[in-house]
Amino acid sequence: MKTTILIVLLVLFGLKWSFAQSTTQTPSSNTTIPTKAEQEILDLSRAKWLWMADKKLDTLDDLFVERAVFVHMSGSSNKAREMEVIKSGMIWYKKAEIYSATVNIFGNTAILLNDIDLQAVVGGNEVVNPFMVTEVYLKEKGKWRMGSLTFSHLRRPVKMVINK
Repeated sequence: MKTTILIVLLVLFGLKWSFAQSTTQTPSSNTTIPTKAEQEILDLSRAKWLWMADKKLDTLDDLFVERAVFVHMSGSSNKAREMEVIKSGMIWYKKAEIYSATVNIFGNTAILLNDIDLQAVVGGNEVVNPFMVTEVYLKEKGKWRMGSLTFSHLRRPVKMVINK
C-alpha cells in the first residue's frame, strides 16, 4: 500500500512539468496570482498549521480523510495515530514559518509544496527544522480535505528567528 501511494505521488509530481496548473507565492514577491482553487488550498494549509499548533482536534478530524497518511522523520502513521500524537503533545507543532508554497491541481487532487521552518516540541525537547512539506488534498463533495502530509528534511540552514 505504501509503495502504491509513493508511486502515485511520484507520477503526479512528474505530471507537473507537462500540464499542471501551478502557482508560487513567496513573502517577498507574488509572481503569479493564484486561481481561486489554488488560493483555497494555500489558505487551508496556513490554517492547518495554526490548528495543529492550537491542537484543534475537531477541526483537524474534519480536515483529515479517514485513510490519511502522515510521514515524519521517524516513520509513517495513520490518521488515528497522528491525532493521538497531537492530542498527547508527543509532537507540538508550535510554529511553521512558510517561505514559499506551490500548488498543483489535477482535477480533484491538489498537491501543495511548502518550504518551511518548523518549530516544534518533540518528546519534551524544542527543535527547529527546515522542511519541504508535501500536502495532498482531495476535493470531496465540494470540500478540500487532506489525504497526506509528508515532511522531508532540507539541507539548508534554519531561517526562522526563534522567540522563546
